[in-house]
Amino acid sequence: MELNDLLRIAGIGLVIGILHVFFEQTGKKEFSFFLFFIAYLYITAEMLRFLKIFFTEISEFFQWLSMAI
Repeated sequence: MELNDLLRIAGIGLVIGILHVFFEQTGKKEFSFFLFFIAYLYITAEMLRFLKIFFTEISEFFQWLSMAI
């Protein structure tokens, strides 16, 4: 996981937060809900990608560790 990934997620989170407040203030709560739902799906997909990278790194470490013994 790199800094660019974290900054991208933080930027998207800020934009979604601002849009959420805007839609709540204008009375369009259904848009606010769908925006939150789409953001939740996006963050879930990103977390699955990060978990895949994490477990790949862990398995490579254990392979390296087993070869070192």
